[in-house]
Order: sequence, then structure tokens, then C-alpha cells
Amino acid sequence: MSLSEAVRSSSVGTTLRWGATHGLMRAAIRRQVRAGNPDARLLLDPDMQADPFPHYEAIRASYPFAPGAFARMTVHHDVATAVLRSDGFGVTNPTSVVPGPAKAALALAGPPRNPGPIEPPSMLAVDAPDHPRYRKLVSRAFTAKRVAALRERTSEVAQELLDDMDRAARDGDGHTVDLVARYASLLPVTVISEMLGVPASMRDQFLEWGDGAATSLDMGLTRRAHASMERHLAALNDWMREHLRRLRREPGDDLLSSIVTQVDDDGTGLTEQELVSTALLVLAAGFETTVNLIGNGTAQLFAHPEQRERLVAEPERWSNAVDEILRFDPPVERTARRATVDTEVAGVPVSAGGLVVTVLAGANRDPRVFDDPATFDVARTNAKDHLAFSSGPHFCLGAQLARMEGEVALRALFERHPRLAPAGPARRRPTRILRGYAEMPVRLEPAVSASRV
Repeated sequence: MSLSEAVRSSSVGTTLRWGATHGLMRAAIRRQVRAGNPDARLLLDPDMQADPFPHYEAIRASYPFAPGAFARMTVHHDVATAVLRSDGFGVTNPTSVVPGPAKAALALAGPPRNPGPIEPPSMLAVDAPDHPRYRKLVSRAFTAKRVAALRERTSEVAQELLDDMDRAARDGDGHTVDLVARYASLLPVTVISEMLGVPASMRDQFLEWGDGAATSLDMGLTRRAHASMERHLAALNDWMREHLRRLRREPGDDLLSSIVTQVDDDGTGLTEQELVSTALLVLAAGFETTVNLIGNGTAQLFAHPEQRERLVAEPERWSNAVDEILRFDPPVERTARRATVDTEVAGVPVSAGGLVVTVLAGANRDPRVFDDPATFDVARTNAKDHLAFSSGPHFCLGAQLARMEGEVALRALFERHPRLAPAGPARRRPTRILRGYAEMPVRLEPAVSASRV
């Protein structure tokens, strides 16, 4: 066995990959914190992460870019849109952004055994020609027509989960439950599991694995956090490989069954890892961000009771309210692009290889696009102009599904429990790219009866 093969087959390879990516990046972020860089501080400070919007407003004066923790960044809607749509930019992955010496370490370590969502061959980590090839395989499952057909089933799932939540409250203290655990997480994972032919009995396990793997989107993880993330990714990969084998033997009428026969390891079609990565991305993306959408939306309606009352009086605004939630408190904070050629953005040159971080949450509060952007308004006429689903070739494939699920879930929740209220402080997830809640205790107060009004 050669030295390279020995390294790849041992824990040394994992350590090298962590050191060359997360370890190196964490050290760089810490240096920037000591130098007074506020964006670097945001990446490490939970208090700033809980409310990053003052930081975004502080850097809005810098146009088109501001200095970030390790790359130029923008909070401007027009600049972010231009970068995301430009043919001169492509997606990034950990290997593509590390310096030369770190690339040598990564080459010795070899590719990860279980690639994450921002590592090839994931759709999030590749551009043309691979990206459109992968996307075409699954896009038909997320058309407006297909999503509309799923609305009734999603409504049934919502009512079933609300029934379960009510029972759980009665079996507990009579009125308090964790909304994330009992409702916000279970609705989207149930819907996407049915779409993919995944057993309903696996949904709790997927939530656990997905939560553990979600940090794979972040940079600068500690060695311990990185090891935990890799364990969860390995479990997801192992399960999906076996599930795809079952579908080859006994295909159903679900999405995965329809594409599993396209596996072809001779290089002319999808390899097994390409199929596994595509399936896992669709599965995880189908519930990870929607959990955040439902939780963030509930929190905003708690914080803005006048908007909640408006939705009671004008329920036809629920669809628009979901877009306002996506604008005001998006499930994904930021995404990065790397210049593939020498190019220019808003008159500023960007050299090939240059990294640009588009802060979606900041762009969504650009006053040049949204009047009074710090105000949460479910009747906002241009709420759909947000960038919560990104833009350009990598616009979120499941945007229609997420919007529908968010609308159905939130409307059903507040119609069933019009006096729903917080039952204690909610706890944010520790992730930096994904923004949502890990726990949200709520009180299921009974509606005021007519005799008491």
C-alpha cells in the first residue's frame, strides 16, 4: 500500500481534510476577529448570530462590497443578484477556496468517503455541465403543477400532526409543547419522505441525521464538531445507498425509483455516488430549510401580533405572508460564488478565483428595493422580490414546495390555535449558514368561547 493510500484509509486523512479546510479557516477567522473585523466576529459570536441585521446595516454604506471575514461580501440586492446570475461566477466548495499548501494536504488525504452538500458531486457544488444534468433528473418533481397536487396531502399531514401535538400537550402539562419537535420539523420531512419513497418510520432518524449534518454548510468547525458532522453524513450515505438498492429491486412510483435506473458507472451516466448525493440533497433540502421557515415565521407572528390579526381578517394574504417571512428572516443567511474568469461587478474588477459572499439576509432588507425594510408587513406588495431562494442557475429547486408547505403549515397552526403563544425562550440552531430554531416551546391556549366574549 502506498503512503497516499494508507493516509486515505486512516483517520489521518480525515484530520488532514479538517485541518486544510475547517481548521485553517477557523484560524483565519480568529485572526480577523483580533484585527477587529465585525463579520469574523459574527461567525463566532452566538449573540451576533441571533440578530445579525444591525451588522448588515452597518456595512451597507460600503458599495458594492465590504470586507468580510475571508472574502469580499455584499448586502446589496442588485450586486448579489448580479453575482448569482453571472456567467462569470461559479459555485464554491471547500477544496476550491483553500490556499496552495492546503490543496496539497487535501490531495494527500483524498476525497471524503461521504461527500457533504457543498462537496462534489452535490448539485450545490458543481456548475455546468454537471449541474444541469443532475437538476434535470429531479426538476419534474417540483413543478408548480406537481406542488399544487401535493397541497391536499400536505394539509392532511398538517392536521394529523396538529392532532398529535394536541394529544402530546394533554399528556404532558396540558398545554405546552415544543413546536419544532412536534410540528415544524415533522411536516416537511413527512412530505419529502413520501415524495422520495422513504418509509415514514424513518422520519425521526432523518431529522436527527439531518440536524447533525447541517453544520457541513458552515466553515471553521471545531475538530469535534467536524467529526460529529462526518458521522451523521456517513449514516445518511450508508442508509441511502441501501435504500437505492432496494428501489432497484422493488421500484415504486416515487421520484427516486424513477431515476435509480439511470445509474451507470462507465462514465456515460450517473455514478452511484452522483445518485446518492443527488438523492440526499433533495431529501435534506426538502425539510432542512422548511423547518426553519415554519419556525422563523411563527416567531415573527408572535413578535408582530398586528400582522397576525391582519391574517385572521384577510386569510387570502397567507401566501404573501410566507414570502415576507422569507424576506424578513430567511432560512439561509448567505451563499458564496467564485469568479471563474476575470470579470467586473458594479464597476469593480474581480479577478478569476476571487470569492464573493452574497449575504441574502442583508440583500432582503435593501432599502433601494423594499420600502421600510426593517418592518415586517404581510401585505408588502413586492415581498416576492427577496433572494431567500438565491437566484440564477442555482435558484432553489424546491422553492414552490417550500412556499406551499410554509403557507399550509402556518395557516393550519394559527387557525387551529388562534391564541398560540410562546411558553418560554426559543433556542436558535447553532448553524451559521442555516438560520432557524432548534427548540420553540409554545402554549396551546384554548380559543375564547362565544359565551365568554
